[in-house]
Amino acid sequence: MKIFLFLVIPLLVFAKVHYAKVEPYESVVLKSAVSGLVVDVDLDAEGTLVNDKRVIHIDDALDKTNLEDTKKSIALLEKMLGINHEIASSLAGTVKRQEGYFKRISKLSTASKTQKDNAYSAFTSAKTQYLSTKEKIISLEKQILDMQYKASQLEDILVKKSIIPQKKYLYKLLVRKGDYVAPGTALAELQDASRAKLVLFLEPEELVGTDDKVIYLDGKRTEYKIGKVWRVADEKFISSYRAEIYIPAPQNEFSKLVKVEMK
Repeated sequence: MKIFLFLVIPLLVFAKVHYAKVEPYESVVLKSAVSGLVVDVDLDAEGTLVNDKRVIHIDDALDKTNLEDTKKSIALLEKMLGINHEIASSLAGTVKRQEGYFKRISKLSTASKTQKDNAYSAFTSAKTQYLSTKEKIISLEKQILDMQYKASQLEDILVKKSIIPQKKYLYKLLVRKGDYVAPGTALAELQDASRAKLVLFLEPEELVGTDDKVIYLDGKRTEYKIGKVWRVADEKFISSYRAEIYIPAPQNEFSKLVKVEMK
């Protein structure tokens, strides 16, 4: 019994202690995908959890007008397309009748050459009008597709001119009202606070058997495990390897320092 205690107690006593800050699971810098003048910034939202609320508004007045006019143009083109479909349908009947008349009269020996020529001319004229209308229909369909693509582009631009985070912690706003932004301009720093992580820097010997080790946080046993380990030594802590433990998001304790032990 004494030998057992002698072997185990040193492992518990000399387990290396780490201190890690409770950090949001992910932190990103949101950059603008469009250009324009910043017309509104919700400074009160900075430092809060934001969900489905606009925090930055880039001028989109002309885009809205352009989109409205584009939709009107699409509606007009669709009306023209409908009319031309009706014309084509009517001309198709005319072509069929003129073709039938021409075939009948061309076989009559009693019909004069002038009658046959006139019948052929009427048939080819009707067919030319029909084909011309069909060509116009194709052109209108192409115009509608182009305008629909333009409308989609404008809708995409409008979405990108209103920055509306979804369940993200707005750590910092990087622009102010009156700023002009271009694509690539940093707008805000957002953090995913749906869960948290603890970042450790472990010595090589600590990486052995990590899956079998029990993690203690502030002296309390947990079921957490090392979630990710970098296999290249850290640039700053050159003899250590970065590791992360993923834990549920705390209520109001981000940045809290936690004592971490692996035994």
